[in-house]
Amino acid sequence: MVKIAAFYYSQTGQGLNILNSICSPLSENGNQIVFKEIRPVTPFPFPWTADLFFDAFPESRMGIACPVDVHGLDDAGDAELIIVGYPVWFLAPAIPIHAFFQNESVKRYLQGKSLITVCGCRNMWSMAQKRMSDYIAEAGAKWIGSIVLQDRHHNLVSAVSTVRWLIGGRKERSTLFPEAGVAQRDIDNAAIFGQIISTAIKQGSLDNLQNALMKNGAIRYKPNMVFVENAGYRIFGIWSKIILKTTAGRPRRRHLLLKLFKYYLYIVLFAISPIGLLIFHLARPLLQKSIRRNKKKQCYELISCAQMKK
Repeated sequence: MVKIAAFYYSQTGQGLNILNSICSPLSENGNQIVFKEIRPVTPFPFPWTADLFFDAFPESRMGIACPVDVHGLDDAGDAELIIVGYPVWFLAPAIPIHAFFQNESVKRYLQGKSLITVCGCRNMWSMAQKRMSDYIAEAGAKWIGSIVLQDRHHNLVSAVSTVRWLIGGRKERSTLFPEAGVAQRDIDNAAIFGQIISTAIKQGSLDNLQNALMKNGAIRYKPNMVFVENAGYRIFGIWSKIILKTTAGRPRRRHLLLKLFKYYLYIVLFAISPIGLLIFHLARPLLQKSIRRNKKKQCYELISCAQMKK
């Protein structure tokens, strides 16, 4: 049996619920779990206001950290396995997650440790996971497992229900929209991943963990969403750089540009992305080799991806 440190940032509570589900079988099988919350010095609001929600966009996309409390690593210093639970903000890890991995004390702490990532998101996770891969490699940790729980509803439906939840605080189902976030049944079923991790610990086979996780649906790889996300990530980068470069010390200009980005995002989401998805489906027969290669890299080859970056 081993000691496990479960670090997490969970603004809405969903991420913590997912971690609790995964860690429950680990604890029941005799492993010691130490939960460690990643706490911004100045908490982000929940529910958000619309202005504050979009104000977090440039820093999220560009990985600009906020101050976080990283004290209290001592009681997790002898942990043999690390689990990091994180949400996705604007196609990137949440700002406190950037701060966590950029902290020098955390980097030293993670060096040489085996690490599993657990992402709870809407339906776009691949670019956030790529950033996590970079962080894990920079820290010299061994990335042995990735679990991604997603909202299963249609892209446009989940976009509206998520905005209702994050900005309006309305998670519950309405007449027109389903309950926001990862379905409770998927959170409950995530306990199977904890059992798989526990079995791997007993058998000393953590290096083969991701294959076992994938056999049980640890990541639902949707190439159409990855296609849209890759394009959006590049465009988000352009917007972020313009906003950060031209609005330093000029809050009114920043507010104006973020307002323009908000309208742009709505137009892309509801008008342009359906066209992009149609193009993808038409071209899909020609992309099968690329899709298989990308799925293998993003869903299975975690250790080798990290090692290539060292």
